[in-house]
Order: sequence, then structure tokens, then C-alpha cells
Amino acid sequence: MSATKKESPNIALQADVWLQVNGEKFGGTQRIALLAAVAECGSITQAAKNIHMSYKAAWDAIEQMNNLAGEPLLERATGGKGGGGTRLTPRGQQLVDNFKLIENEHHAYITRLNQLATGLADEMLLIKKMNMKTSIRNQYRGNVSHIKTGAVNDEIEIQIAGKQSLIAIITHDSTEELALTIGAEVFALVSASSVILMDAKQEAKLSARNRLTGKITRIQTGAVNTDISIALPGGAVLSAVITNESCEEMGLKKGQKITGLFKASAVILGVPG
Repeated sequence: MSATKKESPNIALQADVWLQVNGEKFGGTQRIALLAAVAECGSITQAAKNIHMSYKAAWDAIEQMNNLAGEPLLERATGGKGGGGTRLTPRGQQLVDNFKLIENEHHAYITRLNQLATGLADEMLLIKKMNMKTSIRNQYRGNVSHIKTGAVNDEIEIQIAGKQSLIAIITHDSTEELALTIGAEVFALVSASSVILMDAKQEAKLSARNRLTGKITRIQTGAVNTDISIALPGGAVLSAVITNESCEEMGLKKGQKITGLFKASAVILGVPG
């Protein structure tokens, strides 16, 4: 069985600069481009055509900018070829120059954010998956590495963090309903009450297919049961609930190396929605 690996969506951050005066929109990229075009060609009509803006929209924008600036940004030029035209006032030219500086810094900032956001799509998907609510304490994300098909049940092997493997036994119908193939992403859920603890140094032949070894990081004793947390290689944690008597008999303590065992039939599989 094989699966085509899905490519992560390409996410890019984009934003534009807008200036405001007393809460009123003064100008953005297009309006400043209009002023720059006027400075280049000396004509409002031609400047509007160059940036694909109507003549009326250009004049409306210029009048609003003049009003908000409190002084003219354009002035009539005298002399020269054709008898003159329109040019920027010193204040108008200063505005164009300063806006370009701000816009360059803004673009550099967005570029840095995009570099930091590499893999952002994967993180967003992971956060969404982490929002799955269930009472089962042990939840592992991994990929299907092997499928052994049977007449009724299938054996599914999943690679999880720390290069460890889990084995799940599910019906063949469930394999098809979940569309499980080699490489498919899955969630493996194991109830803490299904985990049996054994000293990591102990050699024993048991029918439990799954064995995860790590170090005890937390022991919380209750009225009847004790909650044990085991740090696994790769950053995952295995939780187990055993009786207080069992905890005392085994002499469990923090930092102790321990193995958690559970049957393949105790593993519940799910796939991202």
C-alpha cells in the first residue's frame, strides 16, 4: 500500500501601509503613487492614467490629502516645454520620499515575518488537531508505517515521536473507513487505565504488543489510585493509572526507568478531519 504525501499549503503574509491623520485615512500606496506619478510626468491627467485611476478619483484623492495635510501638495509649474504643468510642492515631495522609506521598512518587516512563518500552515493544522477534545490521556500523532491485512482485523503499525512504534488492531472495515495507507497521518489514543507498568530491567514474556520505555516524571497519589507520568524519547508522555498498592509494591519514584505496556486492541485510531 502506498500514499501520496500531501504538500503543505503555501501561506504568505501580505500587508499594505496606510497613513492616517486624526483618524482619517490620508493616503496609501496608490495615493502616494499618484503623487509620485505627478512628479514624474508633470500632469494629473497623465499621472492618473499611469496608475490606472480615473481623473475624478485622482482629483478627489488630491483634494482630500491637501485638506488633511493643511497645505497644498501640488502646485502649478510655469514655463518649460508646453508652457508649464503640475508639480509637487516641497511638502508633497517630502511626503512621497518619507512614505517610500516607511514602505521599504514595512516590506522588509513583512519579509522577515514570512521567513519566520515558514511552515506556518503545518503549525496551524497542528494547533487545530490539538483542539480535539477527548477524555483519553494518551494521544500520539504519527504516521502509518506498515499494514498487515487480515480476513477480519488488520494490524496497523504507527511511527510516533522518538522513532518509537505503536501497534493497533482494528477491523478491516475500519481501515477502509479511515482510508489508512502507508504514510497516512493518524492519532493513536490509549487510555491511561489500559497501561501496565513493568520495571525496565525486568525480562518477561507478555502478550502486550506495545512497550514504551521512559523515565517517571510525576507521581500523583489519590485515595485509591496513583497517576504516573512517564517521559518518552522524543518529548511524548505516557500516562498510567495504577492502584496505590501496586505503586508501593513496585517502589516507584521520580527518575526511575519504567516500561509501559498495553495491548494492540487497546489502541484507538483516528485521522485528521
